[in-house]
Amino acid sequence: MTEPVPKVGVGVLVCNGSQHVLIGKRRSSIGDGTYALPGGHLDFGETWEECAAREVKEETGLSIHNIKFVYVTNTVLRDEKRPSHYVTIFMRGELVDPNAVAENLEPEKCDGWEWVEWPNVPQPVFRPLQSLIESNYQLS
Repeated sequence: MTEPVPKVGVGVLVCNGSQHVLIGKRRSSIGDGTYALPGGHLDFGETWEECAAREVKEETGLSIHNIKFVYVTNTVLRDEKRPSHYVTIFMRGELVDPNAVAENLEPEKCDGWEWVEWPNVPQPVFRPLQSLIESNYQLS
């Protein structure tokens, strides 16, 4: 059996003008039951900003703008149901409408969305996000 090839993921710190970010509990063969940011795989030919906006819209129905690069991680997940290697690009975006409410548009992939104060993400945390937290990244 060959080793899986690395994939590129994009995680998005969706900010609502305060020190809070949107997180959800994953339902996946990778990181199942852990808390993570909205995000997904980078599509061929897509910019990081385009991927961030698309994934947030697909998963939550929210529109974001002022999207900026934050951090990158390199995570080998050997102990998952499906061993994986991800380069995760973290982006930050602001809500276009600060009063918009997140919807769970992919309930097969996420248990729902909630706002939490950064960096106080509930345990267990998805490993790439844990690396971002451990970097001491500050929202402001």
